[in-house]
Amino acid sequence: MGTTKFILAGAAVVTMLASNAFAEDMTGMITRIDRLNGTISIQQTQKGTVGASTGNAGALQEYKAKDAAMLDAVHAGDRVSYTATETNGTGTLTKLQKQK
Repeated sequence: MGTTKFILAGAAVVTMLASNAFAEDMTGMITRIDRLNGTISIQQTQKGTVGASTGNAGALQEYKAKDAAMLDAVHAGDRVSYTATETNGTGTLTKLQKQK
C-alpha cells in the first residue's frame, strides 16, 4: 500500500512539471532592449487565430536576460519566441529566438 502511494505521488509530480514546461513557451514582439542592464521588454502575442483580427495586444512584460549575449541577435520590433521563468516576482528570460 505504501509503495502504491509513493508511485502515485511521483506520477502527480511528473505531470505537474510537464504541464508547466508547455505553458512557458510564448511568442511576442520586442518593444525595448536595454543592453547595459541586460533587460528586454516583450509584448506577448496570442497564439492561434481566435481574436487575431481585433488588434488587441497581449501583456507587456520586462525580463532580465539569463545571458546578456542573448540580446545581441535581436532588435526592437522583432517577433520572437521565448521562454521565461519567474523567481521572487522577477521574470528571467531563459530562451530567446527570433522568428523568421
